[in-house]
Amino acid sequence: MSYDNIKLEKGLYTTGKGFTKSLEELDPSENYIGTELEGLDAYQRQLKRFDIKVSGAGSDSVSKFFQTTDSSALFPEYVSRAVRQGMEENDILGKIVASTTNIDSLDYRAIESVPLDEDKELSDVAEGAQIPQTVIRTKETLTPLKKRGRMLIASYEAIKFQKLDVFTVTLKQIGAYIAKSQVKDAIDAICDDGIEIMNIKGSEIEYSDLVNLWNSFSPYNLTTILAGPNEIAKLLNMSEFKDSYAGLNFHATGDMITPLGAELVKVDHISNGFLGLDKSCAVEKVQAGGVLTDFDKLIDRQLERAAVTSIAGFSKIFSGASKLLSV
Repeated sequence: MSYDNIKLEKGLYTTGKGFTKSLEELDPSENYIGTELEGLDAYQRQLKRFDIKVSGAGSDSVSKFFQTTDSSALFPEYVSRAVRQGMEENDILGKIVASTTNIDSLDYRAIESVPLDEDKELSDVAEGAQIPQTVIRTKETLTPLKKRGRMLIASYEAIKFQKLDVFTVTLKQIGAYIAKSQVKDAIDAICDDGIEIMNIKGSEIEYSDLVNLWNSFSPYNLTTILAGPNEIAKLLNMSEFKDSYAGLNFHATGDMITPLGAELVKVDHISNGFLGLDKSCAVEKVQAGGVLTDFDKLIDRQLERAAVTSIAGFSKIFSGASKLLSV
């Protein structure tokens, strides 16, 4: 079946696979290897079919999607992709999450491992002796999933002449809001599930406190430090952060470095401490689908109230892979 004669309809959104994956089954991208359409996915080929330009100086208006019944079915996927792009451009979770699990239900029971100090030692095993164990078990409680999103409120008459590249900016901002909320959910999951708290020595954070935090992570690695704006400012004003290389890198790129090798991440959800973690094994993200839209309303041009949401939850994996340095 050629991409230019596929019947587009709402049913492609209700298969449980997602619009693009359903479309790919009807129009596989592998069929276009060696052609001018190579590199485009099934959705992008449909944009080309209806000559809809969603970005750039020559981008079309929103009304271009609604010229035919088939092309209108592409609009919810455009909204989802723009929101997802906003989430990716504001993605702090990539610096926190060790693994992302996709599920097709609202119930999920994560696994965890809480090794004792002696379990972390890779000691010699004598002949006939018991091999040290790492116990992995499912958690007693389900991983709570939260729906985060925004209600898109705008009449079709108000936006039909709006250029798609400008409308994309608004949708990407919705994605940024969702990403920020999910970062808070991840931090809450790490801290609320029981976390070791280390107190600083004096009344103000010192470099030695960070060294103690780094040293306490063995056998894990301190890869990431999350803190609020005020605490980050205190770190950047330490003499250890003012050497010529650190200053040059920060002034040139805005990238913050630490002598500890951990990446500093500024978040608004930690106000009185520093959350250190080993990104490779601290927390798992569980998501039920991707970005979801009220496709019925968007296709039928009933934009007065159309929800754009994402459902996700977070669960700690190794309890010792995250610690809070309290100020």
